[in-house]
Amino acid sequence: MVRVRYAPSPTGTLHIGGARTALFNYLYARRHNGRFILRVEDTDETRQIPGSEALMMAGLKSLGLEWDEGPDMEDNSRYGPYRVSERLVRHRALADQLLASHRAYRCFCSPEQLAIDRKALRAKNLAPRYSGRCRSLTEDEVRARAGERSVVRLIVPQEGMCTVHDVIRGDVEFDNRVFDDFVIMKPDYTPVYNFAVTIDDHDMEITHVIRGEEHLSNTPKQLFVMAALGWDDVPTFAHLPMILAPDKSKISKRHGATAVEEYRDQGILLAALANYLLMLGWSTPDGREILTIDEAAQEFSLERVQHTGAIYDQKKLEWFSHQYMTHLPIAEIARLVRPFIYYRVDEGPSYEAVVSLCRERAYTLVQLADQMAFFYHPPEHYDAKGVAKYFTALTAQRLDCVRNELQGLSHWDREALMQAYDRLSEALGVKRAELIHPTRLSVTGRTVGPGLFELLELLGSAEVLSRLQTTAERIRSGNLVTQD
Repeated sequence: MVRVRYAPSPTGTLHIGGARTALFNYLYARRHNGRFILRVEDTDETRQIPGSEALMMAGLKSLGLEWDEGPDMEDNSRYGPYRVSERLVRHRALADQLLASHRAYRCFCSPEQLAIDRKALRAKNLAPRYSGRCRSLTEDEVRARAGERSVVRLIVPQEGMCTVHDVIRGDVEFDNRVFDDFVIMKPDYTPVYNFAVTIDDHDMEITHVIRGEEHLSNTPKQLFVMAALGWDDVPTFAHLPMILAPDKSKISKRHGATAVEEYRDQGILLAALANYLLMLGWSTPDGREILTIDEAAQEFSLERVQHTGAIYDQKKLEWFSHQYMTHLPIAEIARLVRPFIYYRVDEGPSYEAVVSLCRERAYTLVQLADQMAFFYHPPEHYDAKGVAKYFTALTAQRLDCVRNELQGLSHWDREALMQAYDRLSEALGVKRAELIHPTRLSVTGRTVGPGLFELLELLGSAEVLSRLQTTAERIRSGNLVTQD
């Protein structure tokens, strides 16, 4: 059975790189009727942030990624626990085993000595590496230094090549000489990442390790650990391309939001975010871009993951959000936009009808909430550029004419409103647009929005006539407030 894992460190929020890694793991598991495991790599206490684990779990769930095994579930399997800090007995036992078999050794070199060694190597234009000073200590010498600060180092072969078989990148070779005897246990006898992750992947029978390409250089170290422990059940590796900024630099906050909750707060639909992340480094055989999680799971394959960096594009993300905005059921959009509403909606037009009319022009829930606002309170100010363009010396008079024409309507619907504007434009000898633009600005305070006749119909005759009168009076009195 396929078993994959997403193993974040609880050091912050769920960022898009991690979210995409989790998504690809989830899809691969679902595609092969396998298991998606969440494991928390909480070994570095100095970098942990309280509450981070819960935030990451909430972020994954908000994207529709539910795990089959994880730290928040009752552990009825033989694979748990799912926090690395709760697996220390196993890590320490295997470190003891490596020490006993002389595949690892205790190193008593102080941080100061290591710094001196690194400085000396740099002075010779050599890469900093451990000198191997403690590798040759005898058992008696080690016993004599019991109680001193020490770490455990793995003995790494210094000849030959280490080949990483990668589904995405093909075979990647590393010269063993570039690796020194790296630390596997810290002075407090807790494991470093490369030791713990190798053991936990083995014990949890992880079949495929799907992770970011920044971990590619860690893979030889993990293979060395496996070899030292005598394990030959090497998982299949797949290292995903980095997500890059438009200038191909590493993406950061200066390029926009990077955490899932930031996108949520911006009003990006999270289903759209998941869909967009899917397309960052992967593509469907037929070029289709809009897919639900379930649809993607039917088509996902590691062979279609690109090996070059994926370029992040905020406008493309907003395009995805717009597609979901316009195609999800109205009731769903109405529910999602509610937290962004900053005005009362219990009085005025039908809430869902307003959502339906405004969503066609909205790319985010924030935009949608803003575009709905004028339906529930009349404008207090008017778009400055619109006023300069559409409000002339004749505007108040023409608004009076529009109001008089609309007052006489026996039916208040889109067709009747269109015919009224046709009659009035002909009577005044002006183009219909010369009445439409001032009307929109008077009623909404804006120059763009839904179709005028649709919004007038939805606002209702009493509210429209009142706003036309108010605007005309403000123009005459010079009490017209504008806003850029």
